[in-house]
Formats: sequence, structure tokens, C-alpha cells
Amino acid sequence: MKRGRGTALPPASHEALARMRRALREQAATPGTLQQAPHKPRAPVDGTMLFRRAVADVVPLPPPNRAEIPRPRPKPVAHQRRADEQQVLVDALSDPWDWDAVLSTGEELFFSRPGVPTAAVRKLRRGGWVIKGELDLHGHTGDEARTALAAFLNRCMVEDRRCVRIIHGKGHGSKNRLPVLKNKVRHWLMQREDVLAFCQARTVDGGAGAVIVLLKSSSR
Repeated sequence: MKRGRGTALPPASHEALARMRRALREQAATPGTLQQAPHKPRAPVDGTMLFRRAVADVVPLPPPNRAEIPRPRPKPVAHQRRADEQQVLVDALSDPWDWDAVLSTGEELFFSRPGVPTAAVRKLRRGGWVIKGELDLHGHTGDEARTALAAFLNRCMVEDRRCVRIIHGKGHGSKNRLPVLKNKVRHWLMQREDVLAFCQARTVDGGAGAVIVLLKSSSR
């Protein structure tokens, strides 16, 4: 019996097959050699740790050697409102229209509103009332004195001061040595409804340079 031609492989082919089988066996014995290892994600950066490392050698500054005193902030005041209030005080007390007639009278300062008991006025002139407040108008101009007097009387009414003294001076430092401020004070006091009476102070209380004023009681 004869064999068909071409059925037998050459020796070189047998060696190639043998090498291929060995390579496949080695690959099967070590799996994953041809696959790439999976990528591991990076750990997140710890910012706090990095900051501590960066400032590890920093030395804190010493505390300042001074006291921390809290200072209250001033409250804002409307300038126009303040000006309006001062103008109201000024307008509330007007000057007499005939100063020549006022200055020509050298009379003692005295005034009593109708209805005031005679005993209260007599007590005022004798110094029987306790003086609870005082306003010194030395060095004030006419407008300054008028504003100061109005504000002072308003404060006395709030604080219920019945008897006060107003020092106006004798006018020795004014032009022609006339008691201009003294007569202005008299005229201003007569315009105030809260003024019951006033008279020239006794010598021990200022004499011709001051006036004692009796005010209404704010508690009534």
C-alpha cells in the first residue's frame, strides 16, 4: 500500500510546534504577564498636614504691652437739628425794642407775676428760699447769654429746681459801663411763663450783679 504524498510534516515544523506549545504552557502557568497592572488612584492631599509642616518653625509674636480700653463711639448728632433747637431757644426770648428806656431806669431788679402770694415774694427778697442752681453769664455775648439762660431754665424745670441764681454782672466791663446784660436778663425772665418772680440778690448772694429767680413747681 502506498502513502499519499504530502501527508508527513518536515522536522522543522515539528520543532516550531514544540516551541509554540512550550510558550503556551508558560503563559498558562503565569497568568497576567501580558496584562497591564491596574492603576492605583493617588491618595488625596491633606492640606492641614501640609500647612502644619510649612509653619512648624514659625515663632508667634509676643503680645503687645498695652491695655485694650474699649472706647464708646460717639452717637451721631444731626447738625441741622441742633441748630434748629438752638434757634428755638433764641427765638423764645426776644430783646426789648427800646433799649434807651430800659437803660435809663436804674431800678432794682424785681418782678412778680400776678397771683403770686406776697409771702412768697417777701421770702424771696429776704433770702428765705434755698438756691438750688446757678448760672454765670460772665463772658457771654447777648445771643450766647440768651441761649444759655433758656437752656438753664428748661433744665431747672425738668429737675424741679424752685429757686436759682443768675449772675449777670454789674456791667463794669461793657461799653459806657452800662448794665446791658443785666437789663436783658430782666426782660428775658419776664417772658418766661415758668418764672413766678425774681429780685436782685442780697449782698451776700451777689448784690447788683445777680438775680434770684423763683420758678414754678414742675410737679404740679
